[in-house]
Amino acid sequence: MSKRAVIPIIIIAQFCCTSLWFAGNAVIAELGLANGIDGDQVVQWTIAVQLGFIIGTFVLAFFLIADRFSPSKVFLLAGLLGAFLNYGLLLPGQSVLSISILRFLTGFTLAGIYPIGMKIASDYRKDGLGVALGFLVGALVLGTAFPHLLKDVVKGYPWSWVIIAISILSTFGALMLFIFVGDGPMRQKQDAFNSEKFIEDFKNLKFKGAAFGYFGHMWELYTFWAFLPFIIGYYNQTHPEASLNVSFYSFAIIAVGAIACVASGYFAKQFGSAKTSFSFLLSSLLCCIATVFMFKFPIGLFLFFLFTWGFFIIGDSPQFSTLVAKHAKPENRGTSLTLVNCIGFSITIISLLLLQQLEQIIPANFIFIVLAIGPLLGLLSLRKAFFSDK
Repeated sequence: MSKRAVIPIIIIAQFCCTSLWFAGNAVIAELGLANGIDGDQVVQWTIAVQLGFIIGTFVLAFFLIADRFSPSKVFLLAGLLGAFLNYGLLLPGQSVLSISILRFLTGFTLAGIYPIGMKIASDYRKDGLGVALGFLVGALVLGTAFPHLLKDVVKGYPWSWVIIAISILSTFGALMLFIFVGDGPMRQKQDAFNSEKFIEDFKNLKFKGAAFGYFGHMWELYTFWAFLPFIIGYYNQTHPEASLNVSFYSFAIIAVGAIACVASGYFAKQFGSAKTSFSFLLSSLLCCIATVFMFKFPIGLFLFFLFTWGFFIIGDSPQFSTLVAKHAKPENRGTSLTLVNCIGFSITIISLLLLQQLEQIIPANFIFIVLAIGPLLGLLSLRKAFFSDK
């Protein structure tokens, strides 16, 4: 397999396997109804996936799975196991607890997919890594959004088709990457976990700046994605003339981020990853502030705003990963990427829980401004690390 073909294969495999992420979210009401459960479990089941991913990334990092073993074999196992666990949602007699456990374990397997895919790409590419990771994170975005589209496409057919299709897709992606992609020529093996090396990375101002910028970005990202159906549904409720298709627009607004990820890769090629990340994060901050007005917008402006937010909220992600990979110690790159992912996704749980509580006590048009905290702190961190004269 030629080097030129490797990145496209990883991109396709990443898309297929990360579709597991929001598979439960897309059919959450139907899943609840089929099992006699209140369908309003979107935050709880999203947190279950995130928590599984967090613990999975920590375990992978502690045992240096990405640096000790063949990344393509890790990806294969994770993709196949994730497909099996996702299919488990169709077992009869589910409870809130059993579904939460299945979503948690699915999140655990995703730790062997998303950061491992970036690790494989970084072992093949040094120059142009920003562009490559732009496509990879774009694949993650499309994969995350895809279950919403699939639900809309199979409307009128059994909802279980969504779950079955996603499991088949994940199996296909895992097998494809394993068969066609081997270990990269720049891979460096490591035999034992060394927390001191990760701590040393944080002593590097640029690594620290990139990591904290990523943490600020993550405060906002998955909470926005998880609450998108609520945002669109609430707009429909407060605007009798609106009848927006929640599934379709949830897909489309998340999916536009794939274009942003690819575009940011090319912007980074010309302006650098740090400037590109800063620009996207600043734009996303402004969107957070504008949320206080969004439910008063006419339909056209409301959709334009959400698409704009969906574009800027994710475009910086591959560039943060590029900066982290670039400024981490080469022998520790896989572990550093995984641990930074672990911390970032831990932050998403805090913001998800916070907005869930705020939703109960303050008007909907004010709760999303809280998401501005992350981008603001991320911008300050980036400025200090990359743009300060000191």
